[in-house]
Amino acid sequence: MSYDVLVVSAHPDDAEVQMGGTIAKLVEEGLRVLLVDLCDGEPSDYAAPGVRVAQARRAAAILGVERIFLDGQDRLLSDTLALRLQVARLIRTHRPQMVFGTTDACVHPDHAAVGALISAAVFYARLDRWEQVPGGQALAASEPWNVERLFFPHCKMEPPWGRDFAFAVDVSETYPRKRTALAEYGSIFRVEEGDRLLTLYEAEDAYLGRLFGVAYAEAFKSQSPLLVESPTVFLPALHG
Repeated sequence: MSYDVLVVSAHPDDAEVQMGGTIAKLVEEGLRVLLVDLCDGEPSDYAAPGVRVAQARRAAAILGVERIFLDGQDRLLSDTLALRLQVARLIRTHRPQMVFGTTDACVHPDHAAVGALISAAVFYARLDRWEQVPGGQALAASEPWNVERLFFPHCKMEPPWGRDFAFAVDVSETYPRKRTALAEYGSIFRVEEGDRLLTLYEAEDAYLGRLFGVAYAEAFKSQSPLLVESPTVFLPALHG
C-alpha cells in the first residue's frame, strides 16, 4: 500500500510530540500518512508491557493515520546497517513523497540515532542493484524509490531552535487533536495530573506560534534547500 508521508520516530509518542499538529493537518489535506516507530517503547514508566502500544494505536486513530512498530529495543536503538535497510525497504514498499525523521538530538541516545539512520535509508531507497552488494538482500527484490523531500521536526527534549529552522507550520486549528492524541499516553505522561513535560512541549509550540502571530506552530529543518515556484506561496509575516 502506498502512503504520501512516512514519519519515522524512535518511540511511540515521538511523532505526536514533535509534529502531531502537522500530521493532523496533512491528513485533513487528503494525504495518507504512516507512522513508523523503531521500537514499541517498552518498558514504559507507568504501565504494564503492551499498554503503550495500545495507546499509540489509539493516538494514531485520533490523528487519522496508520502505524507500525519495528523490532528495535527502547533505550538501545542505534544507527545500524540492518535498521537502515529495514527502513529503506519500507520506503521502497510504500513510496512516499515525503519522509520525516528526527535531527539535532543528543539528550536521548535513541533520538540521536534517528537522524543519520533516516538520511541513510532515504539514500539507500533510491539506489539500484542491491543484489550485487554483500548484505543487500533486504532491498534486492524491491524497486528503487526517490523521496521528494526529507524533513525533520524539532525534538522537544532538546533546546529550542530559536529561529534556526527552514519553515514552520501553523497548527492552531489542529492542535486540539494533537492534545487529544498525546493524552492517550498515560503510560509515559501523568496526563490527569498535568504532566510537566506535556506542559513544556505545548509552551514551545505556543512560543513558536508567537513568532508568526498564531496560536501554535511546529518547526522543521530540511535535508536539502527549499525551492518554491513563487514567493507568493508564503503566508504574511507578523512584521513583514
